[in-house]
Amino acid sequence: MTLDELAALKGMLVANPFDFTIPAAEVRAQFNGAVATFPVNESFAFKETKIGGVPGLWMDAPGSPNVLMYVHGGAMLVGTAEVYRGLSGNLAAAAGINHFSIDYRLAPEHQYPAALDDVMSAYKGLLTDGYQAENIVVAGDSAGGGLVLALLLALKATGAPQPAAAVVLSPWADLTHSGETMSTMADKDVSLTKAGLESGASQYAGSHPLTDPLISPVFGDLGGVAPMLIEVGTTEILYSDATRVRDNARGGGTDVTFSDWEDMPHDWSLFSFMLSEGRDMIDEVGSWIKGKLA
Repeated sequence: MTLDELAALKGMLVANPFDFTIPAAEVRAQFNGAVATFPVNESFAFKETKIGGVPGLWMDAPGSPNVLMYVHGGAMLVGTAEVYRGLSGNLAAAAGINHFSIDYRLAPEHQYPAALDDVMSAYKGLLTDGYQAENIVVAGDSAGGGLVLALLLALKATGAPQPAAAVVLSPWADLTHSGETMSTMADKDVSLTKAGLESGASQYAGSHPLTDPLISPVFGDLGGVAPMLIEVGTTEILYSDATRVRDNARGGGTDVTFSDWEDMPHDWSLFSFMLSEGRDMIDEVGSWIKGKLA
């Protein structure tokens, strides 16, 4: 990293904030439009498909029996597989495996449990299509990371097979926002605000209690789920979400690799085109996945 890279990224985020408290359609247009401009590796060849009835983007890794199922972030309100294809494609390429990034239904048009139902349907669809659980890695960033954790809890509750591994990047795992870094990092986090997350949480959960572990996985028992890798920046307001997921899962005997990065902003791997730590983190994730699939 150069300090110039980090300063440029933080300056861009401060100058162009996304306000999740405004109507979803407005912030969706702003966010999706901005992220759609991020460079994508020209060698990536995506095709639209449906698996388990869930639409998304597929990318082949010839000769690989494994697949990365990716769940994008966006506070449950914004984002698509298309605009996140740079990040998801980079992760799959780093791991050398096939890629399926899903387009789950968004709030407020579709409230809980629509998004989780879509994640579950896509995972079961991969199983139906012939992928073995031990050949599937599930991954997600931010809200998508929370949905990945909720998937693991739902699979555990029903006795369905866990995937080979799970990767959560800057996970949003507590929609009650009770973690201490919600306040201690409020002045340092250049990407997220508690008010914005509260807006996303209320529009997603509707009348369901935010303490439901399938909405806020930090309140579930993450013991005995798939091995997981957690990546988080130390100045994120979601840092406490990540550390509590780590402690919860490890306390129940789950294999957890925890990687925190000094001074990195939320979801910094999304900006790998301009930040070397983004590329370094993607490489780290790829190596970890390879190790779990070996």
